[in-house]
Amino acid sequence: MLQSLVSQPDDRPVLIVLHQESSTPGRVGQMLEARRFRLDIRRPALGQKLPETLSNHAGVVIFGGPMSANDTDDFVKYEIDWINVPLTENRPYLGICLGAQMLVKNLGGQVFGHHEGLTEIGWYPIEPTDAGRQLIEWPRMVYHFHREGFDLPHGATQLARGDVYENQAIRYGENAWGIQFHGELTRVMMHRWVVRGAHRFELPGAQTGDKHLDGRLLHDGALRNWMSGMLDLVFRPQFVSV
Repeated sequence: MLQSLVSQPDDRPVLIVLHQESSTPGRVGQMLEARRFRLDIRRPALGQKLPETLSNHAGVVIFGGPMSANDTDDFVKYEIDWINVPLTENRPYLGICLGAQMLVKNLGGQVFGHHEGLTEIGWYPIEPTDAGRQLIEWPRMVYHFHREGFDLPHGATQLARGDVYENQAIRYGENAWGIQFHGELTRVMMHRWVVRGAHRFELPGAQTGDKHLDGRLLHDGALRNWMSGMLDLVFRPQFVSV
């Protein structure tokens, strides 16, 4: 049978997990909607529950937040345990920053700070591994806002590495992906982060706010293109036989 070059759109929504009342899915949400996905936004930190199955969803994206995957809050433990749902059902999962760290914790890996206390807050280089290079073209510089990284869980594949935090992107199985950096920020979101997160610019290794904004002019085009391609990898179209 031949396959149509036009994909059959999935009419199920993508589950979006956010961690603050004011948070939005940003550019990732815009890109998913441009692909004709609806968004089912939930905030477990505010007491909202996640579905017991993803059979009614096209997949899930868990975003970042100021908390740690090592925190003892009930919602943090709840989300980490809930990741068993997409893993068991082999459904598309994308974890961004905290969402990637939660995936690592679920898989038995460790989340920790740098041994010299360094952070990645601003624009930093990454390098794809051979496995990552085979999947997609990677940007040279990406945007970070974190004080913790993670090791490589058993069975996971490293897709990109960094100088300060080694594991920058990973894949587990067919459909679970985690990235340490942020490709979802719109210009408005970055301005908000620079204002509200200015107190973090004094941390070791962090860049000042002007470097965040100047770096966006230089590097965001490649990061935006990568984010679009990454969403196609995670929520790849299902072709129909004709």
